[in-house]
Amino acid sequence: MLNFYENLKRFRGITVLLVACISISFISIYPHSRASPPPEICDNAIDDDGDGLIDLNDIEDCECITIEPESLIPNPSFEDTNCCPESQSELNCASGWIQASYPTTDFIHSCGWMGWNNGIDEFLPPQPFPDGQGIVGFRDGVYLPAGTGPDAVEISRHNWKEYAGACLLSPMLADSAYRIEFDIGFVDAISSPPIMVTLFGTTDCANLPFGAGEGEPLTGCPTNATGWVELGFVPVAGGENIWVKAAIDVLHDEDILAIAIGPNCANNLNGHSRYYFLDNLLLDETESFQVNISTISDPCQEDFALEVEDYPGLSYQWYKDGIALIGETSPLLSQMYGEGNYQVRTISETDCVLSGIYSYTIPVISSSIYQSICEGETFLFGDQELSEAGLFTDTIASTSICDSVVVLSLEIDNAIVDTMDVMIFEGETFDIEGYSFNQPGGYTITLTSPNGCDIETFVQLAFHSVFIPTAFSPNFDGRNDRFTALAEYGLIQDVDMTVFNRWGGIIYEGPEWDGKSNGEMVNPGVYTYVMKVTLTDNRSHLFSGSVTLVF
Repeated sequence: MLNFYENLKRFRGITVLLVACISISFISIYPHSRASPPPEICDNAIDDDGDGLIDLNDIEDCECITIEPESLIPNPSFEDTNCCPESQSELNCASGWIQASYPTTDFIHSCGWMGWNNGIDEFLPPQPFPDGQGIVGFRDGVYLPAGTGPDAVEISRHNWKEYAGACLLSPMLADSAYRIEFDIGFVDAISSPPIMVTLFGTTDCANLPFGAGEGEPLTGCPTNATGWVELGFVPVAGGENIWVKAAIDVLHDEDILAIAIGPNCANNLNGHSRYYFLDNLLLDETESFQVNISTISDPCQEDFALEVEDYPGLSYQWYKDGIALIGETSPLLSQMYGEGNYQVRTISETDCVLSGIYSYTIPVISSSIYQSICEGETFLFGDQELSEAGLFTDTIASTSICDSVVVLSLEIDNAIVDTMDVMIFEGETFDIEGYSFNQPGGYTITLTSPNGCDIETFVQLAFHSVFIPTAFSPNFDGRNDRFTALAEYGLIQDVDMTVFNRWGGIIYEGPEWDGKSNGEMVNPGVYTYVMKVTLTDNRSHLFSGSVTLVF
Protein backbone atom coordinates (compact mmCIF):
# COMPACT_ATOMS: atom_id res chain seq x y z
CA MET A 1 0.00 0.00 0.00
CA LEU A 2 1.42 3.30 -1.04
CA ASN A 3 1.81 5.98 1.56
CA PHE A 4 0.71 9.58 1.23
CA TYR A 5 4.00 10.94 0.04
CA GLU A 6 4.36 8.35 -2.62
CA ASN A 7 0.83 9.17 -3.85
CA LEU A 8 1.70 12.82 -3.76
CA LYS A 9 4.79 12.20 -5.82
CA ARG A 10 2.77 10.33 -8.37
CA PHE A 11 0.15 13.07 -8.42
CA ARG A 12 2.75 15.74 -8.85
CA GLY A 13 4.24 13.79 -11.77
CA ILE A 14 0.86 13.62 -13.41
CA THR A 15 0.39 17.30 -12.72
CA VAL A 16 3.67 18.15 -14.37
CA LEU A 17 2.70 16.12 -17.40
CA LEU A 18 -0.67 17.81 -17.55
CA VAL A 19 0.93 21.23 -17.27
CA ALA A 20 3.39 20.32 -20.01
CA CYS A 21 0.61 19.14 -22.28
CA ILE A 22 -1.44 22.23 -21.54
CA SER A 23 1.56 24.40 -22.23
CA ILE A 24 2.25 22.64 -25.52
CA SER A 25 -1.37 22.96 -26.55
CA PHE A 26 -1.32 26.59 -25.61
CA ILE A 27 1.77 27.20 -27.67
CA SER A 28 0.19 25.39 -30.61
CA ILE A 29 -2.95 27.45 -30.42
CA TYR A 30 -1.28 30.75 -29.64
CA PRO A 31 2.17 30.75 -31.32
CA HIS A 32 4.69 33.40 -30.48
CA SER A 33 4.68 36.27 -33.03
CA ARG A 34 7.61 36.31 -35.55
CA ALA A 35 9.26 39.19 -37.48
CA SER A 36 8.23 39.70 -41.21
CA PRO A 37 10.65 38.24 -43.85
CA PRO A 38 13.22 40.67 -45.23
CA PRO A 39 12.35 42.32 -48.54
CA GLU A 40 13.81 40.97 -51.78
CA ILE A 41 16.88 42.94 -52.82
CA CYS A 42 16.85 42.83 -56.62
CA ASP A 43 20.54 43.03 -57.45
CA ASN A 44 22.45 40.80 -54.97
CA ALA A 45 21.89 37.29 -56.46
CA ILE A 46 20.29 36.15 -53.16
CA ASP A 47 16.78 34.92 -52.36
CA ASP A 48 16.31 37.46 -49.57
CA ASP A 49 12.63 36.78 -48.82
CA GLY A 50 12.93 32.99 -48.99
CA ASP A 51 10.24 32.47 -51.62
CA GLY A 52 12.53 30.54 -53.97
CA LEU A 53 12.72 33.41 -56.46
CA ILE A 54 15.91 35.41 -56.92
CA ASP A 55 16.18 39.00 -58.17
CA LEU A 56 14.25 39.64 -61.41
CA ASN A 57 12.59 36.23 -61.17
CA ASP A 58 10.71 37.62 -58.16
CA ILE A 59 8.42 39.64 -60.40
CA GLU A 60 6.19 41.04 -57.66
CA ASP A 61 9.08 42.45 -55.64
CA CYS A 62 11.37 43.47 -58.54
CA GLU A 63 8.93 45.00 -60.99
CA CYS A 64 10.52 47.18 -63.69
CA ILE A 65 9.34 48.67 -66.99
CA THR A 66 10.57 46.63 -69.94
CA ILE A 67 11.45 48.60 -73.06
CA GLU A 68 12.70 46.99 -76.28
CA PRO A 69 12.30 47.87 -79.96
CA GLU A 70 9.62 46.09 -81.98
CA SER A 71 10.55 46.42 -85.62
CA LEU A 72 8.09 48.10 -87.98
CA ILE A 73 9.69 45.97 -90.70
CA PRO A 74 8.00 42.59 -91.21
CA ASN A 75 10.24 39.56 -90.78
CA PRO A 76 13.26 41.73 -89.81
CA SER A 77 15.72 38.81 -89.61
CA PHE A 78 14.51 36.99 -92.75
CA GLU A 79 13.51 33.92 -90.73
CA ASP A 80 9.95 33.42 -91.97
CA THR A 81 9.99 31.79 -95.40
CA ASN A 82 7.51 31.22 -98.19
CA CYS A 83 9.98 28.78 -99.75
CA CYS A 84 13.62 27.72 -99.45
CA PRO A 85 15.87 29.60 -101.89
CA GLU A 86 17.48 27.41 -104.54
CA SER A 87 19.63 30.09 -106.18
CA GLN A 88 20.23 33.83 -106.29
CA SER A 89 17.48 36.45 -106.77
CA GLU A 90 14.82 34.72 -104.65
CA LEU A 91 13.90 37.36 -102.06
CA ASN A 92 10.29 36.37 -102.74
CA CYS A 93 11.01 33.35 -100.51
CA ALA A 94 11.43 35.69 -97.50
CA SER A 95 7.99 36.48 -96.11
CA GLY A 96 7.12 40.19 -96.11
CA TRP A 97 10.07 41.32 -98.26
CA ILE A 98 9.97 42.71 -101.82
CA GLN A 99 12.58 42.91 -104.57
CA ALA A 100 12.66 46.69 -104.51
CA SER A 101 14.85 47.10 -107.59
CA TYR A 102 15.18 45.67 -111.10
CA PRO A 103 18.60 44.26 -110.12
CA THR A 104 17.71 41.58 -107.60
CA THR A 105 18.92 41.01 -104.05
CA ASP A 106 19.74 37.45 -102.97
CA PHE A 107 17.92 35.58 -100.18
CA ILE A 108 20.26 33.30 -98.27
CA HIS A 109 18.90 30.74 -95.81
CA SER A 110 20.32 27.59 -94.23
CA CYS A 111 17.32 25.61 -95.53
CA GLY A 112 18.56 26.10 -99.10
CA TRP A 113 20.94 28.34 -101.07
CA MET A 114 23.85 29.64 -98.96
CA GLY A 115 25.47 32.20 -101.27
CA TRP A 116 27.62 32.71 -104.35
CA ASN A 117 30.35 30.08 -104.72
CA ASN A 118 30.77 29.42 -108.42
CA GLY A 119 34.48 30.02 -108.97
CA ILE A 120 33.78 33.49 -110.39
CA ASP A 121 31.83 35.36 -107.70
CA GLU A 122 33.06 34.12 -104.32
CA PHE A 123 30.59 35.97 -102.10
CA LEU A 124 30.11 33.55 -99.22
CA PRO A 125 28.54 35.18 -96.14
CA PRO A 126 30.37 35.41 -92.81
CA GLN A 127 29.14 32.89 -90.27
CA PRO A 128 27.49 32.60 -87.85
CA PHE A 129 24.64 34.90 -88.88
CA PRO A 130 23.84 37.60 -86.30
CA ASP A 131 20.25 36.45 -85.80
CA GLY A 132 18.76 33.15 -86.92
CA GLN A 133 19.27 31.32 -90.20
CA GLY A 134 18.33 33.87 -92.88
CA ILE A 135 20.05 36.93 -94.37
CA VAL A 136 19.97 38.92 -97.62
CA GLY A 137 22.85 39.76 -99.95
CA PHE A 138 23.01 42.85 -102.15
CA ARG A 139 25.30 44.26 -104.81
CA ASP A 140 26.60 47.77 -105.41
CA GLY A 141 27.21 47.17 -109.11
CA VAL A 142 29.89 48.75 -111.21
CA TYR A 143 28.91 51.82 -113.26
CA LEU A 144 28.91 51.12 -117.00
CA PRO A 145 28.65 54.01 -119.50
CA ALA A 146 26.15 53.51 -122.31
CA GLY A 147 27.11 50.79 -124.77
CA THR A 148 29.89 49.21 -122.70
CA GLY A 149 27.97 46.47 -120.91
CA PRO A 150 26.42 43.18 -122.01
CA ASP A 151 22.91 44.46 -121.36
CA ALA A 152 20.75 46.78 -123.40
CA VAL A 153 21.99 50.36 -123.75
CA GLU A 154 19.13 51.73 -121.66
CA ILE A 155 20.11 49.48 -118.76
CA SER A 156 23.90 49.65 -118.97
CA ARG A 157 24.07 53.45 -118.67
CA HIS A 158 22.93 53.23 -115.02
CA ASN A 159 24.42 51.68 -111.90
CA TRP A 160 23.49 48.08 -111.14
CA LYS A 161 22.43 48.67 -107.55
CA GLU A 162 20.35 46.19 -105.55
CA TYR A 163 17.84 47.00 -102.79
CA ALA A 164 15.59 45.08 -100.43
CA GLY A 165 12.22 46.67 -99.71
CA ALA A 166 9.28 46.22 -97.37
CA CYS A 167 5.88 47.75 -96.72
CA LEU A 168 5.95 48.69 -93.02
CA LEU A 169 3.64 47.12 -90.45
CA SER A 170 2.69 50.66 -89.39
CA PRO A 171 3.85 54.06 -90.69
CA MET A 172 6.86 56.04 -89.54
CA LEU A 173 4.92 59.10 -88.42
CA ALA A 174 5.86 62.56 -89.62
CA ASP A 175 8.10 64.65 -87.36
CA SER A 176 8.80 61.70 -85.02
CA ALA A 177 12.28 60.37 -84.33
CA TYR A 178 13.03 56.85 -85.55
CA ARG A 179 16.08 54.63 -85.68
CA ILE A 180 16.95 51.59 -87.77
CA GLU A 181 19.63 49.28 -86.39
CA PHE A 182 21.00 46.46 -88.53
CA ASP A 183 23.92 44.08 -88.98
CA ILE A 184 25.92 44.33 -92.20
CA GLY A 185 28.28 41.59 -93.35
CA PHE A 186 31.56 41.97 -95.27
CA VAL A 187 33.33 39.41 -97.50
CA ASP A 188 36.80 40.96 -97.71
CA ALA A 189 38.52 44.28 -98.42
CA ILE A 190 38.18 43.92 -102.21
CA SER A 191 34.64 42.53 -102.53
CA SER A 192 33.27 44.55 -99.59
CA PRO A 193 35.10 47.86 -99.14
CA PRO A 194 33.60 50.54 -96.84
CA ILE A 195 30.04 51.40 -97.88
CA MET A 196 27.53 54.19 -97.31
CA VAL A 197 24.43 52.19 -96.37
CA THR A 198 21.37 54.27 -97.24
CA LEU A 199 17.73 54.08 -96.20
CA PHE A 200 15.07 55.33 -98.61
CA GLY A 201 11.35 55.84 -97.96
CA THR A 202 8.09 56.44 -99.76
CA THR A 203 4.60 57.52 -98.70
CA ASP A 204 2.91 54.79 -100.75
CA CYS A 205 3.54 51.02 -100.72
CA ALA A 206 2.47 50.97 -104.37
CA ASN A 207 5.88 52.51 -105.20
CA LEU A 208 7.47 49.10 -104.49
CA PRO A 209 9.23 47.98 -106.59
CA PHE A 210 10.62 51.27 -107.81
CA GLY A 211 11.61 51.91 -111.42
CA ALA A 212 8.42 50.27 -112.67
CA GLY A 213 6.80 53.45 -113.95
CA GLU A 214 6.74 54.49 -117.59
CA GLY A 215 9.96 56.23 -118.55
CA GLU A 216 11.68 55.49 -115.22
CA PRO A 217 15.17 53.93 -115.30
CA LEU A 218 15.34 50.26 -114.35
CA THR A 219 18.57 50.55 -112.41
CA GLY A 220 20.21 52.98 -110.03
CA CYS A 221 18.95 54.28 -106.68
CA PRO A 222 15.28 54.65 -105.59
CA THR A 223 15.29 58.44 -105.92
CA ASN A 224 15.54 57.98 -109.70
CA ALA A 225 11.89 56.93 -109.49
CA THR A 226 8.74 58.78 -108.48
CA GLY A 227 7.78 59.14 -104.82
CA TRP A 228 11.05 58.15 -103.12
CA VAL A 229 13.22 60.21 -100.75
CA GLU A 230 16.48 59.56 -98.96
CA LEU A 231 15.84 59.19 -95.22
CA GLY A 232 19.39 58.80 -93.95
CA PHE A 233 22.70 57.03 -94.35
CA VAL A 234 25.66 55.75 -92.35
CA PRO A 235 29.23 54.93 -93.44
CA VAL A 236 30.26 51.42 -92.39
CA ALA A 237 33.70 49.80 -92.66
CA GLY A 238 34.21 46.10 -92.09
CA GLY A 239 36.97 43.67 -92.90
CA GLU A 240 37.29 40.03 -93.85
CA ASN A 241 34.43 37.67 -93.03
CA ILE A 242 32.88 39.93 -90.39
CA TRP A 243 29.55 41.39 -89.27
CA VAL A 244 29.28 45.00 -88.07
CA LYS A 245 26.41 46.66 -86.18
CA ALA A 246 25.23 50.00 -87.62
CA ALA A 247 22.34 52.44 -87.16
CA ILE A 248 20.62 55.27 -89.05
CA ASP A 249 18.53 57.94 -87.29
CA VAL A 250 15.52 59.29 -89.17
CA LEU A 251 13.31 62.37 -88.79
CA HIS A 252 11.03 63.13 -91.75
CA ASP A 253 8.16 65.55 -92.36
CA GLU A 254 5.82 63.00 -93.99
CA ASP A 255 4.42 59.62 -92.97
CA ILE A 256 6.59 56.86 -94.47
CA LEU A 257 4.78 53.63 -95.41
CA ALA A 258 7.52 51.66 -97.20
CA ILE A 259 11.32 51.52 -97.16
CA ALA A 260 14.19 50.31 -99.32
CA ILE A 261 17.72 49.76 -98.02
CA GLY A 262 20.99 49.26 -99.87
CA PRO A 263 23.90 51.28 -101.34
CA ASN A 264 23.87 55.05 -101.83
CA CYS A 265 23.34 56.76 -105.18
CA ALA A 266 26.99 57.55 -105.99
CA ASN A 267 28.49 55.89 -109.06
CA ASN A 268 30.61 52.82 -108.33
CA LEU A 269 33.65 53.52 -110.51
CA ASN A 270 36.18 51.08 -109.02
CA GLY A 271 35.82 48.55 -111.84
CA HIS A 272 34.10 45.67 -110.05
CA SER A 273 30.88 44.97 -108.19
CA ARG A 274 30.81 45.22 -104.40
CA TYR A 275 28.80 42.77 -102.32
CA TYR A 276 27.39 42.91 -98.76
CA PHE A 277 24.89 41.18 -96.46
CA LEU A 278 22.08 42.43 -94.17
CA ASP A 279 20.43 40.91 -91.11
CA ASN A 280 18.32 41.84 -88.08
CA LEU A 281 16.83 45.15 -89.24
CA LEU A 282 15.12 46.81 -86.23
CA LEU A 283 13.13 49.94 -87.10
CA ASP A 284 11.27 51.68 -84.27
CA GLU A 285 10.94 54.97 -82.44
CA THR A 286 14.30 56.16 -81.12
CA GLU A 287 13.29 56.04 -77.46
CA SER A 288 12.68 52.27 -77.68
CA PHE A 289 16.43 51.77 -78.24
CA GLN A 290 17.32 53.44 -74.92
CA VAL A 291 18.22 50.12 -73.28
CA ASN A 292 18.72 47.96 -76.38
CA ILE A 293 21.50 45.40 -76.03
CA SER A 294 24.11 45.46 -78.81
CA THR A 295 26.91 43.00 -79.50
CA ILE A 296 30.65 43.47 -79.82
CA SER A 297 32.41 41.08 -82.23
CA ASP A 298 30.57 37.82 -82.97
CA PRO A 299 29.63 34.91 -80.70
CA CYS A 300 32.49 32.75 -81.96
CA GLN A 301 35.23 35.16 -80.84
CA GLU A 302 36.89 35.41 -77.45
CA ASP A 303 36.23 39.18 -77.30
CA PHE A 304 32.46 38.80 -77.80
CA ALA A 305 30.57 41.05 -75.37
CA LEU A 306 27.29 42.88 -74.81
CA GLU A 307 26.70 46.57 -74.26
CA VAL A 308 24.06 49.28 -74.09
CA GLU A 309 24.34 53.00 -74.71
CA ASP A 310 25.84 55.02 -71.84
CA TYR A 311 23.41 57.72 -70.67
CA PRO A 312 24.43 60.23 -67.97
CA GLY A 313 22.63 59.89 -64.67
CA LEU A 314 21.73 56.19 -65.02
CA SER A 315 22.96 53.28 -62.94
CA TYR A 316 23.32 49.87 -64.62
CA GLN A 317 23.04 46.24 -63.50
CA TRP A 318 23.46 43.17 -65.73
CA TYR A 319 21.55 39.93 -65.19
CA LYS A 320 21.79 36.38 -66.51
CA ASP A 321 18.64 34.27 -66.38
CA GLY A 322 17.15 36.92 -64.11
CA ILE A 323 19.93 36.74 -61.48
CA ALA A 324 22.26 39.69 -60.94
CA LEU A 325 25.87 39.42 -62.14
CA ILE A 326 27.70 40.88 -59.18
CA GLY A 327 30.06 43.69 -60.16
CA GLU A 328 28.61 44.10 -63.69
CA THR A 329 27.35 47.65 -63.23
CA SER A 330 28.62 49.45 -66.33
CA PRO A 331 27.03 49.78 -69.81
CA LEU A 332 29.62 47.29 -71.13
CA LEU A 333 29.43 43.72 -69.86
CA SER A 334 33.05 42.82 -68.99
CA GLN A 335 32.74 39.16 -69.97
CA MET A 336 30.25 36.48 -70.92
CA TYR A 337 29.05 34.13 -68.19
CA GLY A 338 28.04 31.23 -70.38
CA GLU A 339 24.96 30.56 -72.46
CA GLY A 340 21.69 32.01 -71.21
CA ASN A 341 19.34 35.00 -71.26
CA TYR A 342 20.99 38.35 -70.56
CA GLN A 343 19.29 41.61 -69.54
CA VAL A 344 20.39 44.97 -68.20
CA ARG A 345 18.48 47.20 -65.81
CA THR A 346 18.86 50.97 -65.63
CA ILE A 347 17.70 53.12 -62.74
CA SER A 348 17.28 56.88 -62.81
CA GLU A 349 15.84 59.20 -60.18
CA THR A 350 12.33 58.45 -61.44
CA ASP A 351 12.34 55.22 -63.48
CA CYS A 352 13.45 51.61 -63.46
CA VAL A 353 13.82 50.36 -67.04
CA LEU A 354 14.66 46.80 -68.07
CA SER A 355 16.00 45.82 -71.48
CA GLY A 356 14.64 43.03 -73.60
CA ILE A 357 16.27 39.61 -73.38
CA TYR A 358 19.41 38.80 -75.37
CA SER A 359 19.56 35.01 -75.70
CA TYR A 360 23.20 33.98 -75.91
CA THR A 361 24.02 30.61 -77.39
CA ILE A 362 27.35 29.51 -78.78
CA PRO A 363 26.59 28.80 -82.45
CA VAL A 364 27.61 25.73 -84.34
CA ILE A 365 28.90 26.64 -87.80
CA SER A 366 27.58 24.15 -90.33
CA SER A 367 28.88 23.48 -93.80
CA SER A 368 28.36 20.82 -96.45
CA ILE A 369 30.80 19.22 -98.86
CA TYR A 370 30.22 16.83 -101.73
CA GLN A 371 32.78 14.23 -102.73
CA SER A 372 32.85 11.44 -105.27
CA ILE A 373 35.42 8.64 -105.30
CA CYS A 374 36.05 5.70 -107.57
CA GLU A 375 34.78 2.27 -106.64
CA GLY A 376 37.38 0.53 -104.49
CA GLU A 377 38.93 3.79 -103.26
CA THR A 378 38.63 5.33 -99.78
CA PHE A 379 38.17 8.89 -98.56
CA LEU A 380 39.64 10.18 -95.28
CA PHE A 381 37.10 12.33 -93.44
CA GLY A 382 38.39 13.40 -90.04
CA ASP A 383 39.40 10.14 -88.39
CA GLN A 384 37.01 8.11 -90.57
CA GLU A 385 38.22 6.16 -93.61
CA LEU A 386 35.16 5.87 -95.83
CA SER A 387 34.55 3.54 -98.76
CA GLU A 388 30.74 3.50 -99.02
CA ALA A 389 28.31 6.15 -100.17
CA GLY A 390 26.24 8.07 -97.62
CA LEU A 391 25.97 11.13 -95.37
CA PHE A 392 28.65 11.55 -92.71
CA THR A 393 29.18 14.19 -90.00
CA ASP A 394 32.36 15.39 -88.35
CA THR A 395 32.82 18.10 -85.72
CA ILE A 396 36.00 20.10 -86.14
CA ALA A 397 37.20 22.10 -83.15
CA SER A 398 38.49 25.46 -84.37
CA THR A 399 40.54 28.24 -82.84
CA SER A 400 37.32 30.14 -82.14
CA ILE A 401 34.77 29.35 -79.44
CA CYS A 402 32.44 27.74 -81.96
CA ASP A 403 32.82 24.27 -83.38
CA SER A 404 32.38 23.60 -87.07
CA VAL A 405 30.11 20.74 -88.08
CA VAL A 406 30.84 19.44 -91.57
CA VAL A 407 28.32 17.22 -93.35
CA LEU A 408 29.86 15.08 -96.10
CA SER A 409 27.79 13.65 -98.93
CA LEU A 410 29.94 10.85 -100.37
CA GLU A 411 29.16 9.22 -103.70
CA ILE A 412 30.79 6.21 -105.32
CA ASP A 413 31.48 6.64 -109.02
CA ASN A 414 30.80 3.15 -110.32
CA ALA A 415 28.81 4.08 -113.41
CA ILE A 416 29.44 1.80 -116.40
CA VAL A 417 28.42 2.97 -119.89
CA ASP A 418 27.37 -0.23 -121.62
CA THR A 419 27.15 1.22 -125.11
CA MET A 420 28.00 4.52 -126.75
CA ASP A 421 26.21 4.90 -130.09
CA VAL A 422 28.21 7.11 -132.47
CA MET A 423 27.29 8.21 -136.00
CA ILE A 424 29.75 9.80 -138.44
CA PHE A 425 29.79 10.51 -142.14
CA GLU A 426 31.87 8.24 -144.29
CA GLY A 427 35.39 9.69 -144.49
CA GLU A 428 35.18 11.29 -141.01
CA THR A 429 36.98 10.14 -137.84
CA PHE A 430 35.58 9.79 -134.33
CA ASP A 431 38.13 10.81 -131.69
CA ILE A 432 37.73 10.34 -127.92
CA GLU A 433 40.40 10.37 -125.19
CA GLY A 434 43.21 9.20 -127.47
CA TYR A 435 41.10 6.72 -129.42
CA SER A 436 40.31 7.21 -133.16
CA PHE A 437 37.81 5.29 -135.26
CA ASN A 438 36.76 5.75 -138.91
CA GLN A 439 35.07 2.45 -139.78
CA PRO A 440 31.73 1.03 -138.65
CA GLY A 441 31.90 -1.59 -135.94
CA GLY A 442 31.99 -2.23 -132.19
CA TYR A 443 34.96 -1.23 -130.01
CA THR A 444 35.64 -1.70 -126.28
CA ILE A 445 37.59 1.16 -124.73
CA THR A 446 38.43 2.50 -121.27
CA LEU A 447 37.36 6.10 -120.60
CA THR A 448 37.93 8.39 -117.63
CA SER A 449 34.97 9.79 -115.68
CA PRO A 450 34.91 13.44 -114.51
CA ASN A 451 36.09 12.12 -111.13
CA GLY A 452 39.08 10.36 -112.69
CA CYS A 453 37.61 6.85 -112.51
CA ASP A 454 38.01 4.22 -115.25
CA ILE A 455 34.83 3.37 -117.14
CA GLU A 456 34.71 0.41 -119.51
CA THR A 457 32.77 1.56 -122.55
CA PHE A 458 31.52 -0.22 -125.69
CA VAL A 459 31.45 2.10 -128.71
CA GLN A 460 29.03 1.17 -131.51
CA LEU A 461 30.12 3.17 -134.61
CA ALA A 462 28.02 3.56 -137.77
CA PHE A 463 27.88 5.82 -140.80
CA HIS A 464 25.07 8.29 -141.30
CA SER A 465 22.72 6.86 -143.94
CA VAL A 466 22.39 10.06 -146.00
CA PHE A 467 21.57 9.27 -149.65
CA ILE A 468 21.91 11.74 -152.53
CA PRO A 469 20.35 10.57 -155.84
CA THR A 470 22.35 10.70 -159.09
CA ALA A 471 19.25 11.43 -161.22
CA PHE A 472 15.68 12.69 -160.91
CA SER A 473 12.72 13.26 -163.26
CA PRO A 474 10.64 16.39 -162.52
CA ASN A 475 7.68 15.26 -164.65
CA PHE A 476 5.25 15.55 -161.70
CA ASP A 477 4.25 11.89 -161.76
CA GLY A 478 4.80 11.67 -158.02
CA ARG A 479 8.10 9.80 -158.25
CA ASN A 480 11.57 11.40 -158.04
CA ASP A 481 10.13 14.82 -158.87
CA ARG A 482 12.57 16.75 -156.65
CA PHE A 483 16.28 16.55 -155.98
CA THR A 484 17.58 16.78 -152.40
CA ALA A 485 19.39 14.77 -149.71
CA LEU A 486 17.45 11.79 -148.31
CA ALA A 487 17.80 10.05 -144.92
CA GLU A 488 15.82 8.17 -142.31
CA TYR A 489 13.01 10.20 -140.74
CA GLY A 490 14.11 12.91 -138.36
CA LEU A 491 17.83 12.82 -139.15
CA ILE A 492 18.08 15.86 -141.44
CA GLN A 493 17.40 19.31 -139.98
CA ASP A 494 18.27 21.50 -142.98
CA VAL A 495 19.60 21.36 -146.55
CA ASP A 496 21.32 24.32 -148.20
CA MET A 497 22.02 23.56 -151.90
CA THR A 498 23.40 25.44 -154.93
CA VAL A 499 22.98 24.00 -158.47
CA PHE A 500 25.21 25.04 -161.41
CA ASN A 501 24.88 24.62 -165.23
CA ARG A 502 27.75 23.32 -167.34
CA TRP A 503 29.20 26.85 -167.68
CA GLY A 504 29.30 27.33 -163.88
CA GLY A 505 26.32 29.64 -163.65
CA ILE A 506 24.04 29.37 -160.63
CA ILE A 507 20.58 28.23 -161.70
CA TYR A 508 19.10 27.31 -158.29
CA GLU A 509 19.60 27.90 -154.54
CA GLY A 510 17.46 26.24 -151.86
CA PRO A 511 16.69 23.02 -149.97
CA GLU A 512 15.28 20.95 -152.87
CA TRP A 513 15.32 21.42 -156.67
CA ASP A 514 12.26 20.91 -158.86
CA GLY A 515 14.17 21.28 -162.15
CA LYS A 516 13.28 24.92 -162.65
CA SER A 517 15.39 28.05 -162.89
CA ASN A 518 13.70 31.43 -162.53
CA GLY A 519 10.34 29.69 -162.87
CA GLU A 520 11.20 27.95 -166.16
CA MET A 521 11.98 24.24 -166.61
CA VAL A 522 15.60 23.67 -167.64
CA ASN A 523 16.65 21.26 -170.39
CA PRO A 524 17.49 17.64 -169.59
CA GLY A 525 21.16 17.08 -168.91
CA VAL A 526 23.87 16.86 -166.25
CA TYR A 527 24.14 19.56 -163.56
CA THR A 528 26.60 19.98 -160.71
CA TYR A 529 25.75 20.90 -157.12
CA VAL A 530 27.21 21.78 -153.72
CA MET A 531 25.03 20.72 -150.78
CA LYS A 532 25.38 21.48 -147.03
CA VAL A 533 23.38 19.00 -144.97
CA THR A 534 22.76 19.82 -141.28
CA LEU A 535 21.58 17.02 -139.03
CA THR A 536 19.40 17.29 -135.94
CA ASP A 537 22.51 17.11 -133.71
CA ASN A 538 23.58 20.42 -135.42
CA ARG A 539 26.52 18.75 -137.14
CA SER A 540 26.90 19.64 -140.81
CA HIS A 541 28.50 17.85 -143.73
CA LEU A 542 29.32 19.19 -147.20
CA PHE A 543 28.48 17.12 -150.32
CA SER A 544 29.24 17.88 -153.98
CA GLY A 545 28.70 16.02 -157.22
CA SER A 546 26.51 15.87 -160.31
CA VAL A 547 22.92 14.93 -160.95
CA THR A 548 21.19 14.01 -164.24
CA LEU A 549 17.83 15.59 -164.99
CA VAL A 550 15.65 13.35 -167.20
CA PHE A 551 11.99 13.31 -168.29
